[in-house]
Amino acid sequence: MRFTKMHGAGNDYVYINCFEEDLAGCDIGALAAAASDRHFGIGSDGLILIEPSRVAEFRMRIFNPDGSEAEMCGNGIRCFAKYVYERGLTTKKKFTVETGGGIVEPRLYVRRKQVTRVRVDMGKPRLTRAEVPMRVKGKPGSDRVIDEPLKVRGEKVSVTCVSMGNPHCVLFVKHVKTAPVDSLGPAIENHSAFPQRVNVEFVEVRDSSNIALRVWERGAGETLACGTGSCAAVVACNLTERTGREVTARLLGGELEIQWAGNDHVLLAGAAEEIYSGEFDVDALLAARPAATDT
Repeated sequence: MRFTKMHGAGNDYVYINCFEEDLAGCDIGALAAAASDRHFGIGSDGLILIEPSRVAEFRMRIFNPDGSEAEMCGNGIRCFAKYVYERGLTTKKKFTVETGGGIVEPRLYVRRKQVTRVRVDMGKPRLTRAEVPMRVKGKPGSDRVIDEPLKVRGEKVSVTCVSMGNPHCVLFVKHVKTAPVDSLGPAIENHSAFPQRVNVEFVEVRDSSNIALRVWERGAGETLACGTGSCAAVVACNLTERTGREVTARLLGGELEIQWAGNDHVLLAGAAEEIYSGEFDVDALLAARPAATDT
């Protein structure tokens, strides 16, 4: 089976073109876990399928390294857009893509037939407790989760929650380098308040148009970047009056530009890069990953 590995700001994915490859009868979750394994597989933050759609021009499906399916990925959709254009699946520089979080519209910037940058209209953020979704009752008279206390491991942290087609929980920290991502990230991801689990952003506000953040992604752990997480962080910054609506987000893997536009849509812009292409034997890849053992 042919594959291509791509990344956006260091957030890397294995792509399979389902216009050419047949995955009928394949356990996609198991394949995603095997392919994502950085020791026994290709190594990535997940698996993305490029498929036909009945409601848009293309369909993108995303699977996490733990085998679960995600709704949306901001870095993944930019690479997806670069792939379909450069592989000749479309000649358009603006088209629609069906995702689990809704239909999104990438716009490509092309130089000498190569996509150099992609801007994606991520749609409107979803801000109510039910839309995130989040179970815990909040402040009386408010249906939004803004700077709200959440009890985690016996302590209270202040959170702002946003859905960008997938759930996000944003925390503000003084210094992102020393933020407790590895400990607090998984505790909040699996908190009972979030019935679908949640992505967790640790955000340091540097000024009204610049933030730095680290992201604990649901089903993947800490990644070098997260496009939807950066969008959610900027929305949270604006809701709490920490920044304006046009912000540069600096992540471990690079920079992304976010704009919460006047029509309430969030625009995400950044580079997309192809790393390499290759092929694998499906059965061999699945067999290469050892079963979990006690140590």
